[in-house]
Amino acid sequence: MTGGTAADSPLAEQARAGKPIGVGIIGLGARGSWAERSHLPALRAVPGYEVRALSTSSARSAERSGVRHGVARTFGTAAELVACDEVDLVVVAVKVPYHRELVRTALDAGKSVLCEWPLGNGLAEAEEMERWARARGVPTVVGLQARSHPALAHLRDLVADGYVGEVLSTTMVGSGGAWGGSVGPGDHYVLDAANGATLLTIPFSHALDGLASVLGEPGELRVRQVSRRTAAVDTATGRPVPMTAPDQVVAEGRLPGGAVVTVHYRGGLSRATPFRWEINGTEGDLVVTAPVGHPQLSPLTLEGGRGSSTALEPLAVPERYVRVAGLDARADAAAYAVAHAYRQFLDDLREGTSRVPDFAHGAARHRGIAAAVMEVSPEA
Repeated sequence: MTGGTAADSPLAEQARAGKPIGVGIIGLGARGSWAERSHLPALRAVPGYEVRALSTSSARSAERSGVRHGVARTFGTAAELVACDEVDLVVVAVKVPYHRELVRTALDAGKSVLCEWPLGNGLAEAEEMERWARARGVPTVVGLQARSHPALAHLRDLVADGYVGEVLSTTMVGSGGAWGGSVGPGDHYVLDAANGATLLTIPFSHALDGLASVLGEPGELRVRQVSRRTAAVDTATGRPVPMTAPDQVVAEGRLPGGAVVTVHYRGGLSRATPFRWEINGTEGDLVVTAPVGHPQLSPLTLEGGRGSSTALEPLAVPERYVRVAGLDARADAAAYAVAHAYRQFLDDLREGTSRVPDFAHGAARHRGIAAAVMEVSPEA
């Protein structure tokens, strides 16, 4: 599904020449933003990038963030950031409803863009952004970083090398964390389906993309959403907050070789199964577990058993898959897969490959999910 990375672009020439890529981050706040927890430490761990600028919602807050993070160039608007000559790659790390406008601003300035996932608030926006990027011929990245996680890279090779034999089925179950019985005061926006940041579009889609990177794209996919909760309690005020985003997502399909795929995501937290993914085959089994239901930002544990073995054993990820020094898979979990995606993007630019997901990949992921989703079922 990944498209080209514009190997003949100025950014690719810059990377091949060994010149650092200057990055400007839209949404790098000073109070625990996603960009602060993931993109900033990831970029600083990968040689070849320099974080040179940031923008937030105002000049004053941008200045505070610049002081906190040691970034010299700070801007109160995205338009100012993309106009900065020191910025080669613009990272859009804000809420989903703002992706389209900010991506357009960066592309109109001729800049390459990394946009967080979901790429757009719905399929139409994602396809529109993909067309804009293709017309401008600039390299792009969409933040589907689970497939870049070293554990999934190792898992992919284990399956390809026949660890489980012929794959018969795969089953994944995960908990979204949000979309449960309670909600933090800063997270209300994910409960409103109109904002495009739902259980379906965030944890389910990230996990599905990781699954597809290991086992291939599921066909005959059918996705059902169910609303079992219609409100969540604000943890600060104790008041109910309406929830229009479904809190249950169930999918079934077939892998390219005919194996059965089932995925179930639940809103909220689980005391029993935050995340578990089994791959069952004619010769063995592989299991991936995590302490939270978001494999793209969680430490992943691999186990396997094959042949005459009747139990699972831990499977360590070989060092050759760990391509970013200085980050720990557990302590730096939010940045770990992101950093490996940045590393892969550099390799793509230098080598003319296209392994990191780009806007074409993101639009295709949106398209596949939109085609698979059945009508939302209301609360019983």
